[in-house]
Amino acid sequence: MNIIVNGEKLNISKNSTISQLLQILEISDKVMAVAINMEIVKKDKWDTHQIEEGDKLELLHFVGGG
Repeated sequence: MNIIVNGEKLNISKNSTISQLLQILEISDKVMAVAINMEIVKKDKWDTHQIEEGDKLELLHFVGGG
């Protein structure tokens, strides 16, 4: 199925969860927040929240600096 991740089209398996997507992208240890269709999904739901066809995901990480 087709989704958009941080503005880029991506094709993933049907019934994929957020955690599975992060593992596929090899960024599971870097992402601090996930928004799907402009709504934040809490980290404790990443293992069970299934991504749907056409979803728009924003994977966010925080950087320090000044």
